[in-house]
Amino acid sequence: MPPRYLLEKVAVQAQEIADDKSEASPFAKPLATFPSNVAAADEQRLRSAVLEAINAEVLPAYKRFGTFVRDEYAPHGRSDPGIWRLPDGVERYRFEIRRMTTTDLTPEQIHQIGLKQVAETEAEMLVLAHKLGFSDLASLNQHIKQDRSFYASSGEQVLNLYTKYTRQMEKELPKLFGRLPQNKLAAIPMDAFRAKNAVPADYTPGAQDGSRPGRINVNEWDPEHRLTLNIEAIAYHEGVPGHHLQISIAQELPELPMFRRHAEYTAFVEGWALYSERLGKEIGFYEDAYSDYGRLENEMWRAIRLVIDTGVHEKHWSREQMVDFFHRYTAMDEPNIQSEVDRYIAWPGQALAYKLGQLEILKLRGEARQKLGDRFDLRGFHDEVIGNGPLPLDVLHSEIEAWIERTRENSPSHQ
Repeated sequence: MPPRYLLEKVAVQAQEIADDKSEASPFAKPLATFPSNVAAADEQRLRSAVLEAINAEVLPAYKRFGTFVRDEYAPHGRSDPGIWRLPDGVERYRFEIRRMTTTDLTPEQIHQIGLKQVAETEAEMLVLAHKLGFSDLASLNQHIKQDRSFYASSGEQVLNLYTKYTRQMEKELPKLFGRLPQNKLAAIPMDAFRAKNAVPADYTPGAQDGSRPGRINVNEWDPEHRLTLNIEAIAYHEGVPGHHLQISIAQELPELPMFRRHAEYTAFVEGWALYSERLGKEIGFYEDAYSDYGRLENEMWRAIRLVIDTGVHEKHWSREQMVDFFHRYTAMDEPNIQSEVDRYIAWPGQALAYKLGQLEILKLRGEARQKLGDRFDLRGFHDEVIGNGPLPLDVLHSEIEAWIERTRENSPSHQ
């Protein structure tokens, strides 16, 4: 059973949905646009039927659910945030690690990898801090937290930044990939009903036939408390060359069976997206030093996840320890820290996939470059990584090893 305070949040969210008028309900969103070939009379009939169903069935169901969670379920929630608190919590956490990361790493091994990554990223951040004229990270982070110019002034500004970075990266993709997705990408506002407790942005895949574009859902809630310096990195992560490019290309691989085109190996999908943030740097972006610092903040964010996730679910950390660790190593805005910590508590193991997947892709790239030398082609490497659809990390390793050997055999020196 989840922690009590998270269950209390569930009750509030359910009640908020129940309190919406039917026309404002997220369930009424399809009514906003009807296909042009639907007759006016049919449109009115369908609209009335949908609104009636929302009023009579959907909203009352959410009200009953919220009341049940608040009055009956939440009071029995556990007080400790870690999954270790459950009778089978230790075994359950190890299962989730295997499922989410497709590795056999232990919680302690992952915790140590996280501490190492935190230290390495901190050293990179310190170099940049010195270039910006600060003696240490604490003073730079404090400057960022206090300077209003680093925060958004409106949701529209945030949305426009995502669009800007997406469009500039799209022009550079041929330098990094031989194969590009056919489906388009748009940045749109995140649904208001979930924005308050959601991440800065996330991705919704487009239709497989290209009739609906992929979408970066941009969180416009409380923009005055949202930092803008990591938007560039998140745009590359959620859009291109991250989720949109990888997921769209997977959907467009006719030689693969459908289950492989839509596979969801979190370590691969999220590892690729985090790796993509770094590609922005390699292609020459993050021209603003503070935006580059935002990229490193994102790297630190994912390294911290390895420490905090294992901390709370294996080492019995409190929620306060998790929040304090974030504040110690980042200038991350408070809404983001709070939603992140709740996410790790509610979703054991998922946050481990990002950094572990990225590290595996970087390791494979280094191995391929070392073995192939002048024959190494970055575009070919990227096409091979994502050209088989999402894969478990051990299978990805085997595929890249085979690609290295094929490349060797097809080189002029072997012919």
